[in-house]
Amino acid sequence: MNSLKTFCIAIACTMTTMAGQAQTEATVVDRPALAASVNYPGYRAPLHGGYLLKLPVGKVQPKGWLLEYLKRQRTGLNGQLGTVSAWLDKSGNQWLSDTGDHGWEEVPYWLRGYSSLSYILNDEAMKQESQVWFEAVLKNLKPDGFLGPRNTSGGRPEVWAQMIMLWALQTYYEHSGDERVLTAMTNYFKWELSVDDNLFLEDYWENKRGGDNEWSVIWLYNRTGDESLLPLIEKLHRNTCNWMMKDDLPNWHGVNVAQGFREPATYYVLTGDEQTLQCAYDNQRCMREKYGQVPGGMYGADENARAGYGDPRQGAETCAVVEQMASDEMMMGITGDPSWADHCEDVAFNTLPAALTSDMRALRYITSPNMAISDGKNHAPSIDNSLRGMLSMSPFSSRCCQHNHGMGWPYFAEHLVMATTDNGLATMLYAANETTAMVADRQEVTLTEDTNYPFEEEVRFTLSTAQAVTFPLYLRIPAWADQATVHVNGEALNVVAQAGKYVRLERRWQDGDQVVLRMPMSFSTRIWQKNKSSISVNYGPLTLSLKIGERYQQRDSRDHEIVQDDSHWQAGVDASLWPAYEIFASSDWNYSLVVDDQDWPKQLSVSRRAWPADNFPFTLESVPLQFKAVGRKVPSWTMDATGMTGLLPTVFAPREAVEEVIELVPMGAARLRISAFPKEAHDVDC
Repeated sequence: MNSLKTFCIAIACTMTTMAGQAQTEATVVDRPALAASVNYPGYRAPLHGGYLLKLPVGKVQPKGWLLEYLKRQRTGLNGQLGTVSAWLDKSGNQWLSDTGDHGWEEVPYWLRGYSSLSYILNDEAMKQESQVWFEAVLKNLKPDGFLGPRNTSGGRPEVWAQMIMLWALQTYYEHSGDERVLTAMTNYFKWELSVDDNLFLEDYWENKRGGDNEWSVIWLYNRTGDESLLPLIEKLHRNTCNWMMKDDLPNWHGVNVAQGFREPATYYVLTGDEQTLQCAYDNQRCMREKYGQVPGGMYGADENARAGYGDPRQGAETCAVVEQMASDEMMMGITGDPSWADHCEDVAFNTLPAALTSDMRALRYITSPNMAISDGKNHAPSIDNSLRGMLSMSPFSSRCCQHNHGMGWPYFAEHLVMATTDNGLATMLYAANETTAMVADRQEVTLTEDTNYPFEEEVRFTLSTAQAVTFPLYLRIPAWADQATVHVNGEALNVVAQAGKYVRLERRWQDGDQVVLRMPMSFSTRIWQKNKSSISVNYGPLTLSLKIGERYQQRDSRDHEIVQDDSHWQAGVDASLWPAYEIFASSDWNYSLVVDDQDWPKQLSVSRRAWPADNFPFTLESVPLQFKAVGRKVPSWTMDATGMTGLLPTVFAPREAVEEVIELVPMGAARLRISAFPKEAHDVDC
C-alpha cells in the first residue's frame, strides 16, 4: 500500500468532447473530491475523511454471477442456518431472553450477513426472520442503556458480541429507517461512556477489536450529530490494544489482524492526524511482509501467525477473509484510495470462492494458496491448531466461520457503487448490478452495469434518468489495468486512464447515456522473494492456479473424526441434507513452473470458452477461462509427516527432466490449488 501523504485531487489531464450532443469533462484524479453531500449522511464536522459514502442496503442490486452467488447463499448455509445451528435455536437464546444461555457472538455474526442478504434479495420470509431478532434486541433494552445479553468476564462487562450486533442494526436502519435504532445506539454508547476504563474492553476479543465499536459511533454521529458521543471514540481507542506500533502488531491472530489493523484509520476520522492514518497502511504492510508473501491477498495465520510458518501452504480462516474484505470496504470510504478496492477484489476473486463448496452449504476453516488436500485430519503442528476438521468442507467447520461467513458477498455487493461527497457516484468494485441512487440535488438516477468481470475485459454502463442531470461519475481504474480506455456514447475520450486512479466524467447526463470502460487483461508475474522466490501468475485481477483434479468424498457431518466439535445441530435436523466433504487430488500437483531468465512462464497462453449456463464461473467445470504453461514435476515435493501439503521445495530440489504442458485455472475456481510455484535453479540470484 502507498502512503496517503495528501488528500488533494491530482489532475493528470483534462479534456472536453462532444459526445451524444453534450460536453463531457474527463479528468484523471487520485481521489474523489471532498465536499458536503446533500444526498447521503456524510462525515459531520469535526470528523475527517469520508471520501466515499455507502449507499443504503438494497440500492445496489447485483446481477449476473454475483446475484447467483447470493441466491446460492440463500439456499445454502447462511440462509438456512437458523434452522440448523444450535447456537441460533430460539429456545433459550440469550438474544431473545435474559434467561437464555446461548447465542453470544453467533447470533449477530449470522444476522449481519443474513439481514443484508434478505434486504438485497427483497426476500419477505428472510426479512421477517431478521425482524424477529431485531425486535427482540430493540424491545429488550436495559434501563441503563445496555443492549443485548449481559455477559461478564472476570467481573467485567463483556461487549464484543454487542459490537457485531451494532453493525447488524445499522443495516436494519438503512433498510427501515426505524428511529428506535438511533435511540438504542445512543443510550448504549452513553452507557459505554459511563464504564470505568479499568473495566472497559478488558476481554480478549473486544480488546483487539474495539475499532468495530468506534466505527459504529462514527456511523451514529453522522446521522444524529450528537457531539456528546464523540469522546467515546477517544475512550474506545484508549482502551483497545495498540494498533499503532512501529513495524509490529499487538496480536497475530489472523481474524484480529483482518479487522484490527484498520483501527488507527477509524481513530483518524476523529483526529485528522495523517500519521495515525498511516498506521493502518503500515499494519497492512507489516502483516503481508511477514506472513503474506503469497498470492490471493491474504496471509498465513492458521489461526495464529507464527515465526517460520509463512509458506503458501499456511492459510487464513474464512472469518479472516470476510473481515479483511469488510475492512477494505471501510478503508475505501474513509480514504477514497482505490488501492483498497484493488485489494478487496484480490481477496474476493481469488480466496473467498474457494473457502466454500459451490452450493455454499459447506465451508472450511482454513483456505491456503497452496493446498493439495482438503481433509479432516489433525495437521498440527503444520497448522496452528490441533483440532480435526481444519481443512475439510463442512456445514460445521467452526462456530465463528459457520456464522460469520455470510457477510462476505452481501457486503461486497453493497459496495459495488458508492456515493461521492460531491453528489456523484463512484464505481468501486466491478460486477453486474443495477444501482438506484440520488445525485446532484437529490435527483434519482439508475446506473445499470453489464459485465462478466473479472472474466471479461469490458464493463458497460447505461444511465436512466427522468430528466437531464449534471453530476460526476468516477470510474475506478484497477492497478493492473494499464491500458484502460473509456467511451461515452460510442465516442472514445482522449484521456489517459491511469492505472490505480479514477477517471472522473462530468456532463449533463441524458436518459440512455452509455459509458464503456474497457480494461484489456494481460499476464503478469510476481516473485515472492521471502518465500523461496516462488512465482505466481496473474491474468488481470485473477491469480492462476494449477488445475488439480478434485475427488470429493462425502462424509457424515456429525462425524467428529473429520469436523470440529464446537458447533452443534439443532434437534431434529436431517443431517443427511448437510453432508461434509473431504477433497483429494486425483491428478499430480507437485509441479514447478518453467520460466525464462526474465521470470516469464514458458508457452503461457489463454483460451476462452462459453459462459456457464448456470451463471456460476467459480468451479473447475464452469470457469470460462483456461490457461496453459510448462512445468516440471518435483518428486521430493510430497505431503509432510502430518499429511498436509509439503513446504515449497528449494530451487535446487531435483526436477524431472521432462517438461510437461500444464493447465492453469483462476485461483478462485480451484478448491485444491497450487498458486505459488517453485522456480528453476538457474533463476537464483547468487
